[in-house]
Amino acid sequence: MFNERLLANFYIAFEAVLANKVRSLLTALGIIFGVAAVIAMLAIGTGAQQEIMEQIKLVGVNNIVIEPIVEQIEEQVDQDNGMEREKSKFSPGLKLEDVQAIQNVIPGINRISPEIVMDTYIVKSGIRRSAKLVGVDVAYFDVLDFQLKEGRMFSKKNLVEGNPVCIIGRNVAARFFPNENPIGKRIKSGSQWLEVIGILEERLVSESSISKLGIRDFNMDVYIPIQTMLIRYRNRDLVTESRLNDSNSNSSGNYHQIDKLVIQVSESELLNPTAEVLAKMLERRHFNVVDFEITIPELLLKQQQRTQNIFNIVLGAIAGISLLVGGIGIMNIMLASVMERIKEIGLRLSLGAKKNDIVNQFLFESIMISVTGGVLGVILGVVLAHLVSTFADFPTVITLSSIVLSFGVAATVGLVFGITPAKRAASQDPITSLRYE
Repeated sequence: MFNERLLANFYIAFEAVLANKVRSLLTALGIIFGVAAVIAMLAIGTGAQQEIMEQIKLVGVNNIVIEPIVEQIEEQVDQDNGMEREKSKFSPGLKLEDVQAIQNVIPGINRISPEIVMDTYIVKSGIRRSAKLVGVDVAYFDVLDFQLKEGRMFSKKNLVEGNPVCIIGRNVAARFFPNENPIGKRIKSGSQWLEVIGILEERLVSESSISKLGIRDFNMDVYIPIQTMLIRYRNRDLVTESRLNDSNSNSSGNYHQIDKLVIQVSESELLNPTAEVLAKMLERRHFNVVDFEITIPELLLKQQQRTQNIFNIVLGAIAGISLLVGGIGIMNIMLASVMERIKEIGLRLSLGAKKNDIVNQFLFESIMISVTGGVLGVILGVVLAHLVSTFADFPTVITLSSIVLSFGVAATVGLVFGITPAKRAASQDPITSLRYE
């Protein structure tokens, strides 16, 4: 009997909503836009968080990056002597000796990865393509979390003797060895022939990561032992005839032996203290010349993450206000509906309906409006998230939890803001209601 009365009240409420389709839709607009805003906001926020985590993986965890500052040639015009270069202090630049000193002096360091990068061409079977030749140590692959797909890493002999061996990126393998296994084959990089001993797993890098972090496309890189780079390709630390003839050659151009130094510390709390010690140590080793730059990518990305969290909170507050306004709109319209339907309420009460029946009827109406608005809002929110991802080139991730949360809030809003109109309808006097004009 109780269930039958509920079903009857639900059917009456359903008929009332259908009888006023336009008004019901306008009433639900606040809920629709509020739910859509919540879903779109959470999708954008989750997408941004995911991108930041991917960027942290790309730069490695607990890493400190030291890069050389390459000074440009600066000259002054003199009427008697023509062009004169501005003299600067001598510095040996970033060298492998710095790597050894850091390992011996500074505690709390897991790995140190020096890196030398050179633009080159890869040649095989009449195909020539530009690529990056990267001289590294074995620690490089651990620091940046690279995984081998096939083959092996550099052996100790390869690293010490500077053997002509290489590990290639996934795209290099696909481009130059489309129908054969590259392991054991040879490719020409620059002036040297290199034996392929390994292939790396594909590393996906987004355009935003490339622009924000200065990360190159790792899949087109050719990796060789750092001693191979110094012996067979380029070593800026060697004293050449041009440097001997130029007494101020160190004041311009790139005189640094290595192009990047990545230092992985054991704990995140040690990042800032270690960076400060590194700065003082390298400045002393470089004769008080600061010709290097120290950055901590993870801390920069975490700061960006905190900024994104604040942005998400602001968007969430705006979306919450939209839902609140939508709930107030439902309450106002339902109160107006009570005034319009006083005679109907009086007739139902005079025919034996209980006050609970009237309360349930109007509660069902407000909940139906809010739930319908929630469904439409979910659809609109999903569409908006896809539009942002497609046209704004911004990653969005729609999660089930965001849909459940927004839909649950919408239903709750209908229930909470429908109570007052429902109680007001049930409090009407049947005789007075039947006489109401």
